[in-house]
Amino acid sequence: IPADLACPAPALIKGDGRAQSIAAASIVAKVARDRIMVDLAQQFQGYGWETNAGYPTKVHRQGLTQLGVPPHHRRSFKTVHNML
Repeated sequence: IPADLACPAPALIKGDGRAQSIAAASIVAKVARDRIMVDLAQQFQGYGWETNAGYPTKVHRQGLTQLGVPPHHRRSFKTVHNML
């Protein structure tokens, strides 16, 4: 919980299984992420983003090696960090 949060908030371990609002937010976030990944796959072909949903698959790693690091890639991803 951010220290400067303006209202009280409890931390819920495994909150998506305990609070409907957290579970709903998780679903919305995953659907939004999947849509973004499909859009990125159309703009940057060869990285396998349409099927990996943000996780490092063999095809994705091969794309990074062969095509380089695209501008929208997470710099904290170990493979990308090492490439840069």
